[in-house]
Amino acid sequence: MPIIIGVKFRSNSRNYYFDPNGIEFEQDDGVIVETSRGVEFGKVVIPNKDIELKWNVPELKKIIRKATDKDKEQLAKIEELNKQAYNQALPKIAELNPDMKLVSAEYTFDMSKIVFYFTVDGRVDFRDLVRALASMFKRRIEMRQIDEREDFRMRGCLAPCGRECCCAAGVTDCDKITIKMAKVQGLPLNPTKISGMCGKLMCCLKYENEYYTETSKIMPKKGSEVETPDGKGKVEEIDMLRRQVKVRIVRNDGEEYKKFGIDEIKFEKKAVAEEKDLNDDSSEIPQE
Repeated sequence: MPIIIGVKFRSNSRNYYFDPNGIEFEQDDGVIVETSRGVEFGKVVIPNKDIELKWNVPELKKIIRKATDKDKEQLAKIEELNKQAYNQALPKIAELNPDMKLVSAEYTFDMSKIVFYFTVDGRVDFRDLVRALASMFKRRIEMRQIDEREDFRMRGCLAPCGRECCCAAGVTDCDKITIKMAKVQGLPLNPTKISGMCGKLMCCLKYENEYYTETSKIMPKKGSEVETPDGKGKVEEIDMLRRQVKVRIVRNDGEEYKKFGIDEIKFEKKAVAEEKDLNDDSSEIPQE
């Protein structure tokens, strides 16, 4: 079985996997690796681990070396240069591309290139800006457009719940979060209730989505008619966590509201046509 290590880089919360090249690593060790951006400094988050490959995957890149004290000094120097590059680039961006919002500036570890991360609505022609920045820094310049969620992932932020935003804490499949998850969980489709700090659907919608999706298949629809031990009634409320429903039962002497477990009632299973409203895979937040 091949041996891999997981590495995380400062600008991204995702883990990337490399061949340790015969070197034994421990968690939090620094490593020097070759990436698509160039030579980079990363931190080991998954030490040497045997894995069983179920699919054919491209050969992993090998680690160049374990980071030395000199490499760590270089990293500290680069982090200071990153701040300077960010501040120096702001006036030029305001002059040539005022609609662009600069998020971060990062030198590659070999200092041959600077990557500028930015957000902007739509597309933007930044060729003049690249030439100006290349003249200013005497380095190769790469402009990389990111979305709002990636912006918050890189900079970090506290969510309304008081904890670190999920995207910054390590959630990696945010793009798979859809409005269907909010509908299945019975949440109000109000942008202020289901959107995160980045303005996109909250990452945490996916945490309990599997449970709600499976439970919704065995629950009656709100407003449907069910047979209870106390007679027929109409479903007024659904509690998926407790797998209970609140039913309004009408009798000659009045009406009664009573809760029943899902195993205590009988009802006609929802038709596929009635579930169309739950099949929206859009990741767009409804606007009021």
